[in-house]
Amino acid sequence: MLSEPAPGRAEVGAARRRKEDARLVTGRTRWTDNIQLPGMLYVAFLRSPMAHARLTRVDVSGALGLPGVVAAFSGRDLADEQGSLPCAWPVTEDIVIPDHPPMAVDEVRYAGEAVACVVATDRYRAADALEAVEVDYDPLPPVLDMTEALTEGSPKVHEQGNRSFVWKFAAGDIGAAFQDAPVVVERTYVQQRLIPSAMEPRAVVAQSDGDAFTLYSATQIPHILRIMLASVTGIPEHKLRVIAPDVGGGFGSKLQVTAEEVILLLLARRLGKPVKWTESRSEGNLTVHHGRDQLQRISLAAEADGRIRGLKVDLLADMGAYLMLVTPGIPLLGAFMYNGIYKMDAYDFTCTGVFTTKMPTDAYRGAGRPEATYAIERVMDELAHELGLDPVEVRRRNWIRHEEFPYATIAGLTYDSGNYEAATDKALALFGYDKLRAEQADRRERGDHVQLGIGTSTFTEMCGLAPSRVLGSLSYGAGGWEHADVRMLPTGKVEVVTGSSPHGQGHETAWSQIVADALGVPFEDVSVVHGDTAVSHKGMDTYGSRSLVVGGIAVLRACDKVKEKARQIAAHMLEASPDDVEFAEGTFRVRGTDAGKTIQEVALATFAAHDLPDGVEPSLDSSATFDPENFSFPHGTHLCAVEVDTETGGVKIRSYVAVDDVGKVVNPMIVEGQVHGGLAQGIAQALFEEAVYDAEGNLLTTTMADYLLPSAADLPDFVTDRTETPATTNALGVKGVGEAGTIASTPAVVNAVVDALRPYGVHDVPMPCAPERVWRAINGGAA
Repeated sequence: MLSEPAPGRAEVGAARRRKEDARLVTGRTRWTDNIQLPGMLYVAFLRSPMAHARLTRVDVSGALGLPGVVAAFSGRDLADEQGSLPCAWPVTEDIVIPDHPPMAVDEVRYAGEAVACVVATDRYRAADALEAVEVDYDPLPPVLDMTEALTEGSPKVHEQGNRSFVWKFAAGDIGAAFQDAPVVVERTYVQQRLIPSAMEPRAVVAQSDGDAFTLYSATQIPHILRIMLASVTGIPEHKLRVIAPDVGGGFGSKLQVTAEEVILLLLARRLGKPVKWTESRSEGNLTVHHGRDQLQRISLAAEADGRIRGLKVDLLADMGAYLMLVTPGIPLLGAFMYNGIYKMDAYDFTCTGVFTTKMPTDAYRGAGRPEATYAIERVMDELAHELGLDPVEVRRRNWIRHEEFPYATIAGLTYDSGNYEAATDKALALFGYDKLRAEQADRRERGDHVQLGIGTSTFTEMCGLAPSRVLGSLSYGAGGWEHADVRMLPTGKVEVVTGSSPHGQGHETAWSQIVADALGVPFEDVSVVHGDTAVSHKGMDTYGSRSLVVGGIAVLRACDKVKEKARQIAAHMLEASPDDVEFAEGTFRVRGTDAGKTIQEVALATFAAHDLPDGVEPSLDSSATFDPENFSFPHGTHLCAVEVDTETGGVKIRSYVAVDDVGKVVNPMIVEGQVHGGLAQGIAQALFEEAVYDAEGNLLTTTMADYLLPSAADLPDFVTDRTETPATTNALGVKGVGEAGTIASTPAVVNAVVDALRPYGVHDVPMPCAPERVWRAINGGAA
């Protein structure tokens, strides 16, 4: 059974079990790979084994005579119609955006790039037939190191060169901030390349019906995908329907317009039959866009008491071989967050986007914000060490105080609300900070070979992407609004159609709670529809912790419109003026009397339409499109204690406390799940995950045996709690939670590892902090 709020209590704030889980966890739902259509064919892609080479011959004829093979195509066969995969974020006027064919035509630029495809009557015959496709490659030198890629004489990924863009931001007098500064801390950090690993691999089904097409895809962005596919393929937008069935996770990896989606549409058009492709896990590791991969050069100037004067960031960001949907914008989202929760006089940021012969990077959980938070939180620990101060104390001396909100930051954002003091105090108490510091001192004094390290991470993030005008000023190719429809059915039930397309976040439950309170109907009487552009015709989809703070507010505003329409009809039914009719707990009442009509009674009367006020249409259904006035800014303090075996380099997380402030909470159970999942991903970057290429540009981490994802056994029990400072920029007071755990946890863990090793003169351990790297750091070896 669903847990229910106590009688008379609001739904918002109740820990409801998720409506959608029963079908999701039992598999009684429709994933894209489950879809079976009459006459369906299956597609397999031949992928380049080389990182960089000219294609001198691609011959698919050998596959065509094999049993079950219906068709086979090279990139050249489709060159006239496949177009170029889109980049929707040209961050500078002179940015280099090379053509990006879905299947390579003349040259391959990363291992795994598609060079041919086979269509067969089942997926196994299609895969087997790839062996009969003959390809001749003329090898070219790979480009793997960002720094070397920018040097004169480096091999070129594209004829235009290896530099895609240089983007700058500056505020305050950075020269004055560093001149004669008592303390200057300079560090270089590496954000290793990560591979998103959603539970559900990518899958695509395409079918044609005359001149109309339907595409099913495990995507986060059905609405954006529809627009982009129409522009790439030439299929008119109104002739293209995109459906995202239940989607098993994304983390940004499905915020994309992929080569496979384009090619399958073209194949459905050519062959007149439905076609399906589902990736294998190793295929996904090669070709799902990767995350992070940045080189951060950080300089911080401070006073002798630890107050920050200025911050300089020089960032190299690996774009990979091409610019995908929002690739160049990802590091720039971090540009506004390197200052974190801190006050300073000057800030200077430069980002250079660099092409390499690797899989393109793009959005991955947090998208630029985790990288920025990592850098500032690591360098704050370094500042504390330089001054001989406690890391928490250095943060206290610099953070924005709660009475200073709203606060205009040095990076040009206005934080609307927050209380860093309250979150930190609660975290310290739950963690037992002073007791752990005393134990650490004792272990150091005894020379224990297992050292204790304590890591701090205080963070905020910009999420709820966000005001369309702001996104436009950053050259982003779309707005930040969201749309919702609320339909009152004749029987008093409610249908919500949301443009925010979920892939595990719990929209159906949270939206039902919002609507139940807004309209005074039972939670069980609300259903939520999403993910089909023929039903949910308008939306900006799901990413950037925007679902609740943008999509949820659109739902609430549509409910308000439903109530206003119903008020007119209820007043007519009650023979009263609409100005005298109040609404509470699902009932319209004449002020000062017991006379009332429930919203369900009004809905039925509206459907019958026998006696409506003159000029009032017989419908309560309402729509709303919400464009936020600002980003939202959740924050929190995370504390981590690790034990490091100095003889083996092994790291064990002993305790982890996370206190987050996500504003008003709609469903605590969903918030807990989001935080736990985020912590797992952030800790994984700190200790486990890394995409590794060899000197020839071959990806070595193509399987789960090579790419280390943590299991439950690798993670500690988390202690989580919350403070609550409501957002002031939306009616619910909500902020975002989907990325918070990932953003805060990585620096907390690495700070703890480095803290344990301070007696050994260690100031950094490159991520992931695997035992060998920790051991080499202790023993002075190269990482």
